[in-house]
Amino acid sequence: MSENPYQTYDARILEVKDLTSREKLFTLRFLDPEVEAKFDFKPGQFVIVDIRGFGEFPISICSSPTRRGYFQLCIRKVGRMTKFVHKMKEGDIVGIRGPYGNGFPMEKMEGSNLILVAGGLGMAPLRSVLWYAIDTGKYENVWLLYGTKAYEDILFRDEIIHLLKHGEAMNCSVKLAYEVESPSCIYLEQGFSDRVCKGVVTDLFRGEEFDVNKAYALICGPPVMYKFVIRELLDRKLSPGRIYMTLERRMRCGVGKCGHCVVGTSVSMKYICQDGPVFTYWDALSTRGLI
Repeated sequence: MSENPYQTYDARILEVKDLTSREKLFTLRFLDPEVEAKFDFKPGQFVIVDIRGFGEFPISICSSPTRRGYFQLCIRKVGRMTKFVHKMKEGDIVGIRGPYGNGFPMEKMEGSNLILVAGGLGMAPLRSVLWYAIDTGKYENVWLLYGTKAYEDILFRDEIIHLLKHGEAMNCSVKLAYEVESPSCIYLEQGFSDRVCKGVVTDLFRGEEFDVNKAYALICGPPVMYKFVIRELLDRKLSPGRIYMTLERRMRCGVGKCGHCVVGTSVSMKYICQDGPVFTYWDALSTRGLI
């Protein structure tokens, strides 16, 4: 939004919502109406949150650019900075700079089927893709395969349950896998026995048939998940160029100056903040250390 890559803009916290015991959803809007009107982003891009006099950190935008007037960040409490942010309330002001990164190629994928595979906190950046696809209606079908540890860890639980009930009317099929058994998970499984199961996220591929010539897969989750999900997709003959991964966990300064996000060798070197955080599996095959 500015020629100065370090320029931040004041944004007010409109709402803070508890999603789980560790994650909160922050809804924000820029104070300057002109900045708000110009702010635009692609699903998969991220911003830098600046807490004045304390520090800053990168975070993916989890709302859809189709929904104007605000943007949302899902923040997990894991360290000094995020613990501080979790204490903030409605009306507090933070600095925002960005958006940064390349995002998912939503225009390129129009008219195709989208297979969204999320694990744990990886649901946050893929939520932006999910609602963009539903809001625009430019995609044939959308599958969301979401793996979570327990019922209490389901991010955007109300939205997931709503889509389990009504997603088919929006050409969206949601499937959920959980690891820790609980009465709530058993109740969900009884209500949606064909779409909810105990297991891992790759179990959700069972019984699903994808036209690999008309499908793209978008993945986000813990590092261990990528190996098994990609193997499942390759076994189904999906091209590596149609498999997109977001490596948001490795973002740093956003402008490629600190060097902490550099991976690869002199033959193929990538800056996660600038060349990513979204990459294809072809990129991973040619860049050492990318995943």
